[in-house]
Amino acid sequence: MAIYPSAKIRQNYNEISEECKKTKEPIYLTKNGEGDLVVMDNESFNRREKMLQLREDLLAVEEDRMAGRIGVEIDDLDKKLDQLIQEF
Repeated sequence: MAIYPSAKIRQNYNEISEECKKTKEPIYLTKNGEGDLVVMDNESFNRREKMLQLREDLLAVEEDRMAGRIGVEIDDLDKKLDQLIQEF
């Protein structure tokens, strides 16, 4: 986990950008010694957003199952999960 003062992004944008792309990890920026922003490369952000959406979808399915609501057939679920995995 990298933490830098916010001035670093103004002074070294290209360096921050390359580090984000290389490490695939967010970089935390501080302002006056306190957390201010988080910066990450676009590819990592999109992957993280898709993963969060998948988790939300799976949680909704599990909540429906536990509440006794009828879901989808196992074959349909298998196809949907294969499709989601391929997207990642």
